[in-house]
Amino acid sequence: MESSSNNVEFITLEAAAAMTTGTRITFIPGMQAIYAEALKNICYVKNIPIIRALHPMMGIDKQTGEDRQATLYELTRQTGLPTMFHNEERPRNVWTEQLALAEAIGAPDSVKLIPDDFAQRADMFGLSAITLAEDGLVWNMRILNDGPLGRKYGYSEDASRDAPRKMGEIVKLIDDRLAAQEARGSKYLVGDAISAVDVYWATISMLVIPAPPEIMTRTKQNQGMLAMFEMISTVPEVAQAVSPRMEKHRDYILHNYCETPAVLGGDPL
Repeated sequence: MESSSNNVEFITLEAAAAMTTGTRITFIPGMQAIYAEALKNICYVKNIPIIRALHPMMGIDKQTGEDRQATLYELTRQTGLPTMFHNEERPRNVWTEQLALAEAIGAPDSVKLIPDDFAQRADMFGLSAITLAEDGLVWNMRILNDGPLGRKYGYSEDASRDAPRKMGEIVKLIDDRLAAQEARGSKYLVGDAISAVDVYWATISMLVIPAPPEIMTRTKQNQGMLAMFEMISTVPEVAQAVSPRMEKHRDYILHNYCETPAVLGGDPL
C-alpha cells in the first residue's frame, strides 16, 4: 500500500525491501529526522533519485500490542532511521556506509563528496564523526533528556549533565574551522570544494541555529521537533559557540547544493 502526503509518495517498508532496483530511503512523513534529512541532501548533491519509504515509529502498537519496529528489525537487524536500500544490495544503516554507497552510485557528473586527497579525507571524516558518530553533537543532543530516544542512546544523569559542554565544544570546533577556512578564502570546511561534511553540517546545524521556513518546511508533524531544536539553540554552552559565519555557511550550502525548502511530505501548516 502506498500513501501520498503533500504530493510526496511514500511506499511501505515491505515494498521497499522487496524491490530489486532503485534507491529507497526510509522517512517519517512531515518530519525532518536529522540523519534522514542529511542523507537525503547527500543524495540530492549526488543526483541520486530516491524512493521514499515509511519508517515505523518507535514503541508498541496500542491495537496489536506488537513492537512497531519488529518488521524493520527482521529485515535489517537494526531500528535506526534512515535505512537505505539500493537495488538488490544489503541495506545500509550507518552514515559512513551510506555515504560510500552514495558516492559510488551518484551521477558521473556530480561533485565528489569524499576527497581524493587522503589528508582532506581524514579531515572530512573526522569533522563528520564529531557531528554524527557516537558521542558527537547529535548523540549528545539526544541524551539531554530522559525518554525512549535518550535511553536508546545511553541516557544517564551523568552523561546528560555533561552533554551541553560536549555540544558547545563541537560547535566551537566547527566554527574555528570555518574561520580558518574563511581566512584562506574558502567557503567550505575542508579544502576548496564542497565535501560531505559541508552537507552534513549544514543540515545538522539546524539543531543549533533555528532554520527559517524557506529552509525548513513547517508541517503539523514537525512542530514539536522544531520547538526542541529551538530549545537546544538556547543551551548556554551551545549559544555561546554559535557565530554568524555558521549561519552563512549553512545558508550557502543548502541554497546552492541542496533542495530548499526541504521536501518532507506530511501536512503543511
